Amino acid sequence: MRMSRLILHGVAVTLLMLIGAAPLHAQSCNPTQSFERWLEDFKREAANAGVSRGAIASALGAVAYDPAIVRRDRGQGVFAQTFLQFSGRMVSADRMKRGAGHLDRLQDVFARIEKQYGVPGPVIVAFWGLETDFGVNSGKSPIIGALATLAYDCRRPELFREQLLAALKLIDKGDLTAGQMVGAWAGELGQTQFLPSHYLEFGVDFDGDGRVDLLNSVPDVLASTARLLQHHGWKRGEPWIQEVSVPGDLPWREADLSIQHPRSKWGAWGVRQRDGRPLQTDSVPASLLLPMGRHGPAFLAFSNFKVYTEWNQSLVYATTAAYYATRLAGAPAYNKGKADIPAYGLQETRNLQELLMRHGYDVGKLDGIIGAATRDAIRQAQIKFGLPADSYPSDELFQRLRGS
Repeated sequence: MRMSRLILHGVAVTLLMLIGAAPLHAQSCNPTQSFERWLEDFKREAANAGVSRGAIASALGAVAYDPAIVRRDRGQGVFAQTFLQFSGRMVSADRMKRGAGHLDRLQDVFARIEKQYGVPGPVIVAFWGLETDFGVNSGKSPIIGALATLAYDCRRPELFREQLLAALKLIDKGDLTAGQMVGAWAGELGQTQFLPSHYLEFGVDFDGDGRVDLLNSVPDVLASTARLLQHHGWKRGEPWIQEVSVPGDLPWREADLSIQHPRSKWGAWGVRQRDGRPLQTDSVPASLLLPMGRHGPAFLAFSNFKVYTEWNQSLVYATTAAYYATRLAGAPAYNKGKADIPAYGLQETRNLQELLMRHGYDVGKLDGIIGAATRDAIRQAQIKFGLPADSYPSDELFQRLRGS
């Protein structure tokens, strides 16, 4: 599941390793080429990159093009949900209970992991719970066939071609067989949904059995997740988000993830801790994160929050994962804010994106999802029209865009 989300929202981090001596980008997409001919070309390319004939034969001998995978790739829409909708569903009472149980049962493992990689247990468990429900739902798709289909497809062939090669290298290494490579439909593997290239580079044999097993070994899964988060920039001992309350007269244009101020500055503007106490008067840099605009939940986002957006650039997912981790670490449920915060569906948001584009704003993809580019465009338009610039759409913004 994770690859589908990452690539859908234009991940800023590099997902791919430089694999092998032969440049994979040299093999361009040819829509007139049959899948069978493409596959033969890929087999030769994999062999030139050092993959054994045995691994190629076992993985690709009976692989076939699957149009259902392409349809799923074109039809994603889960992150059109608002933060309140998505987090309310995903951070359930049951998932809270089971996550806390895992933290208690595996506390010695988490202590070893944090000592080595600096990532606290609640952060790892939150990803574990959201990605596969703690390993219960890791996916049922044959990974090799899915990756081959998406590598042949002309939308993002280079991306998936390199992941397919990484999967073959995993087979060659002996960590997995082709038959064991079952996971999410877009090629992710294991209990926290690793890309094959990440499996190769960041997989950890934490249980000491001589192989990296992210499908069945919980110690390997948790330690590998921590290592990947460390690679993304996790800073030991630092916070990730903190729920706050905000005053009505805040300078709203400062509320953007691209803008940081010392925590003491936010306090001077009237931002307080969630329970009303003053903020800590320190110089820790933080951004004000308003996933539902100024009328919804409010958080200070610190440097470690960037790691969440490296894992997944969907702000809805990243904020939910960070919030879930704070809950597991002991924070209370968030304040939902006003009950009548508008929630716009895919078509309404697409209409908004079209309006913003007509006014010259860059919204990124015209996909009906309020991603980073659309939020920035909303904020710029709000500033232009003299509206509170909280980066969240409103009926008034629709009216201004249609009327001017």
